[in-house]
Amino acid sequence: MNFLRKILFPFSILYGCITSVRNFLFDKGILKSYSFDVPVIAVGNLSVGGTGKTPQIEYLIRLLSSNYKIATLSRGYKRKSKGFVIADSNSNAEILGDEPFQIHQKFPQITVAVDADRKNGIEKLVSLKDKSEVILLDDAFQHRRVKAGFYILLSAYDDLFCDDFLLPTGNLRESRKGAKRADVIIVTKCPKDLSEIAQQNIKNKIGLEVPIYFSYIDYDDLVYNPNESKKVSEIKLLDKLVIAGIAKPELFFNYLEVSKDDCLVYPDHHFFTEKNLNQIESKANNKIIITTEKDFVRLKKYHLKSLFYLPIKSSFISNREELDNKILNYVGTKIKTSNKR
Repeated sequence: MNFLRKILFPFSILYGCITSVRNFLFDKGILKSYSFDVPVIAVGNLSVGGTGKTPQIEYLIRLLSSNYKIATLSRGYKRKSKGFVIADSNSNAEILGDEPFQIHQKFPQITVAVDADRKNGIEKLVSLKDKSEVILLDDAFQHRRVKAGFYILLSAYDDLFCDDFLLPTGNLRESRKGAKRADVIIVTKCPKDLSEIAQQNIKNKIGLEVPIYFSYIDYDDLVYNPNESKKVSEIKLLDKLVIAGIAKPELFFNYLEVSKDDCLVYPDHHFFTEKNLNQIESKANNKIIITTEKDFVRLKKYHLKSLFYLPIKSSFISNREELDNKILNYVGTKIKTSNKR
């Protein structure tokens, strides 16, 4: 695979030229970007998958939802519906996509919508009778047709964008220069004990005058299903089947200490087939089954015996209050300015 990627290097150059021209046209106003009176926060990355966008969106919901009416908007990757859809009691992962459906179930008090056309989606949301005060855009860093008011760029600790290259040789969707559009950069999936020296080395490597923060995946102490919960400390000692259909499952497996367990790995956002279910039931053989929260929303309809999920959240190594204040100040200032118009 690495050799194949290397020989595709000329296509990376071509791809880079195309994305650079596109960004230039948006930067110069030749291609139009649309801004809105409502505060819009975009969370995204430069690379394909695996940076922890959903935990960061959930972090923002927890930060903002006690004071503001929140809406999330994403394209709803791999959903089977089309156009603009708002989550309701009849929604499922096939209608919304797994991550929006997960957010809908976890935060029923907010509005969750999907639309591949983010401009249209925002226009629909602000036209609602009970319109939202803040809109969170999931995976929209490259969606230049909408100009968000605040951009959060994510980059995984073990796969920094500054060490990567353009598709198809690397995993970047656009040039590293795109990071300059960010208001803040969050290095995700860090070790909890990442030293200040190591943090400064990463800041130096990134080399931008943009505030940089460091977060880690914080796992719950319990696994859950709709009927009960169990302590992770007890689960680790059991013979179990562990299932992951996420971009980078290594942290999940490591946390559950799966070295002696059966594990099944599927592609990110995978919709499980009858063949998959037969494989799962055969491997499980009456053992407890642990999966990710994102996979659980796609698996739970099959009523697998002893199926539990492990929740995660994004936590910060340091300077969390500084980041929170930046976000809260942006939202508060934007709303005050809009109300004066």
